[in-house]
Amino acid sequence: MQPSKWEKLPFAIGKLKEEGCDVFSGRWVRDEVTRPLYDESDCPYIQPQLTCQEHGRPDRSYQYWRWQPHGCDLPSFNASLMLETLRGKRMMFVGDSLNRGQYVSMICLLHSLIPDEEKSMETFDSLTVFTAKEYNATIEFYWAPFLLESNSDNAVIHRISDRIVRRGSINKHGRKWKGVDIMVFNTYLWWMTGLNMKILQGSFEDEVQDIVELSTEDAYRMAMKSMLRWVRKNMNPKKTRVFFTSMSPSHGKSIDWGGEEGGNCYNQTTLIQDPNYWGSDSRKSIMEVIGDVFGQSKFPITFLNITQLSSYRRDAHTSIYKKQWTPLTSEQLANPVSYADCVHWCMPGLQDTWNELLFTKLFYPY
Repeated sequence: MQPSKWEKLPFAIGKLKEEGCDVFSGRWVRDEVTRPLYDESDCPYIQPQLTCQEHGRPDRSYQYWRWQPHGCDLPSFNASLMLETLRGKRMMFVGDSLNRGQYVSMICLLHSLIPDEEKSMETFDSLTVFTAKEYNATIEFYWAPFLLESNSDNAVIHRISDRIVRRGSINKHGRKWKGVDIMVFNTYLWWMTGLNMKILQGSFEDEVQDIVELSTEDAYRMAMKSMLRWVRKNMNPKKTRVFFTSMSPSHGKSIDWGGEEGGNCYNQTTLIQDPNYWGSDSRKSIMEVIGDVFGQSKFPITFLNITQLSSYRRDAHTSIYKKQWTPLTSEQLANPVSYADCVHWCMPGLQDTWNELLFTKLFYPY
C-alpha cells in the first residue's frame, strides 16, 4: 500500500525505521525473555477450548517464539498506547472462531492495565462486548462466519453440515457494525466445505428456496465484494481503519510436511523449517481472489497476511488440550489423532503475534 494512494491513514503515528519493510516475511526466533506476552492463568477471558495448559498440555515451548521480519524489527506491543488510542472508540472483530481467538488475544494483551471494577465482558447473541469503562472504549466480537447471512449464524449452535449463504445480505449483520472505528474482518474456514458452495437467491423465509451452487472461489468473491461495498458506504476513510486477516492455516495432514501418513498436529512441538512450506488446507485460489478484489478497492483495507508465518506453526494448535463439549469415546481416547483440533490455536501463542502485526500496521502502516 503506497502512501500516495491513501494519504495519511487514521491512527498512523510514524513509519518503521526501515520504510517499506514487509513485516509478514520473516522467521520465528526462540525468545524466553520477552515471551509469552501474558500468562494463560492471568487472562480470565480465554475460552476453555483455547486454554491448553489448563487442559494438560505437557510443554510450553509453543509460547516462546517471537516473529522476526527479515528486513526490520516489529515495534513492541504497547498496551497503554493501544488503550489511549481506543479512548471513546469502538474496535470490532467480525468473523468466525479464529477471529474470536484474535479478539480474545487483544483483550488479554490489554486487560491487565485496567482495574477489575473498570472492565466488563458481556454477550448478546452474536455480539460480545469488552468494555474499558475509564476509557469509554469497547472491543467487540461479532459472530458472522461468512460475513453474509447464512444458516450458520447462531453464535452457539452452528454445526451445520449443509451450509447455505444468502446473496446480497451483508446488511443483516452490518447494521450492528455501524459506528465502529477500527474493524477487523476475517472469513475463510467456513467456505471450505468442498469445491462448491450453496447460495440462496431469495430469503431464508421463502417457502420454496431458490438455491444455486457456485464454485467456492466465486462465492467467496461475492462475499468480499459485498464486504467492500458495505465498508465504502459505512466507514469513513479519514477517521476509521479496516483490517482483513488472511486465512488461518490448519495442520490436519502430516504428510504435507513430510511426516507419516495419518498424523496431524497431535504431539507436534517443533516448527516447520521449510521457508516455502504451504499446507494443502490453505487454498491459493482464495488468496488470489482476495488480492484481486482488494486491488480494486476504493477504500484502504489493511491486509494482515498471517497465512505463511502461521503455516510454520504446527506446534501451536490446541490439539487435544482443550475443553471437549461432548464426552470422548474409548475409541477416540485410544487414538488422540482422531480428535485433535488442528484448526484453533493455544493462548497465549501465535494469535498474539497476529495482534502485534495489527498493532504495527495500525500505527506504522508504511
